[in-house]
Amino acid sequence: MDKIVISSDKAPKAIGPYSVAIRTGDLVFTSGQLGLDPATGSLVPGGIEAETRQALTNLRHVLADAGSGLERVVKTIVFLKDMADFAKMNAVYAEFFTENPPARSTVQAAALPKGGAVEIEAVAILQGTA
Repeated sequence: MDKIVISSDKAPKAIGPYSVAIRTGDLVFTSGQLGLDPATGSLVPGGIEAETRQALTNLRHVLADAGSGLERVVKTIVFLKDMADFAKMNAVYAEFFTENPPARSTVQAAALPKGGAVEIEAVAILQGTA
């Protein structure tokens, strides 16, 4: 199988030696998306809700550029700096996954890059496949 590196002009660039996403076969594997403003590379202001909304918006752009979309996501992993933010993150998450939400794991991390409150990664199926 081919391994195709995905990037997006509408999402933040990788901040280390990794790819924003990899497409292989009928699947797309994304790296974790923080609540970073793609134009500035800084965390969006407004706390956990704003960061979650931006992380999922960034994820939407990465998936679109890979040939998929949020409606094709089968699994997400959410990393929270503080599990006390779960309900606030979950409310915003529900705005993006309104029907048939993907499987999900949520874990608390000791720290996230750039001091973020949330990071979200996904596995999705390509458009036009099963």
